[in-house]
Amino acid sequence: MPELPEVETVKRTLNELVLGKTVKRVEVRWPNIIRRPTDINQFKAQMIGETLMDVQRRGKFLLFHFNDRVLVSHLRMEGRYLLDPESEPLDAYTHVIFHFTDNTSLRYRDVRKFGTMHLFDKGDEGNHLPLSKLGPEPLSADLNEAYLAAVCRNTKRTIKQVLLDQTIVVGLGNIYVDESLFKAGVHPVTPACVLTGDQLEKIMKAIVETLSEAVKLGGSTIRTFVNSQGHMGLFQQQLNVYGRTGEPCICCGTPIEKIKVGGRGTHFCPVCQPRGSKK
Repeated sequence: MPELPEVETVKRTLNELVLGKTVKRVEVRWPNIIRRPTDINQFKAQMIGETLMDVQRRGKFLLFHFNDRVLVSHLRMEGRYLLDPESEPLDAYTHVIFHFTDNTSLRYRDVRKFGTMHLFDKGDEGNHLPLSKLGPEPLSADLNEAYLAAVCRNTKRTIKQVLLDQTIVVGLGNIYVDESLFKAGVHPVTPACVLTGDQLEKIMKAIVETLSEAVKLGGSTIRTFVNSQGHMGLFQQQLNVYGRTGEPCICCGTPIEKIKVGGRGTHFCPVCQPRGSKK
């Protein structure tokens, strides 16, 4: 599933490609993607005549800001947006098409059909799911050591589970949590409530460094992620633990291990991230 760096990359690309375009009509070929409003005809009617002013990101969600509406889109596993001329043939995996007045179209393509779209009146999107319960952005001042310490103090969950919880921190997923915890030297099954102030500071710093570098490199292409111009992310070339089970740790040479934490595959170095350590 695309995480913050991948969605940020898509956001930036879309802002280069589609701003100022006006919707002529909308075609919905797989209605289950549209979650709000539930009436598909209403969804299509509300989009007609809307001009795209900006594309923003909230966690793993894309926010398309039109004149009077905000479209909240989640790519899920394999969702992609492509800008094509109207004359370009559609394939079987293209499920929602925004036809523009300049004879181009923004096409939502999703092999697994897991993506979602919610349409709101502008200004109302933050008052409802899926945005209303999201935690702070990891690259913002809202996520700080005091906040993280207060959250960790009141839970018995592992630090891996805490960082994956989108109501606590948005945008982090399996890849970047594993990479951040490796950089911080913290074992992923460490109970969050026993972490020291020094460990929390290292985790915060590692999250910022890891995400910033991933955004700079356009995210990670682990399976099928590409941005809206068809370019792959390059951060996977910098991965230290994720997807490297059995390979030598870049720091100590110990084979990287993989376990399940909260049902998620989790990668770590048993030497650089010793269990129970409070270094």
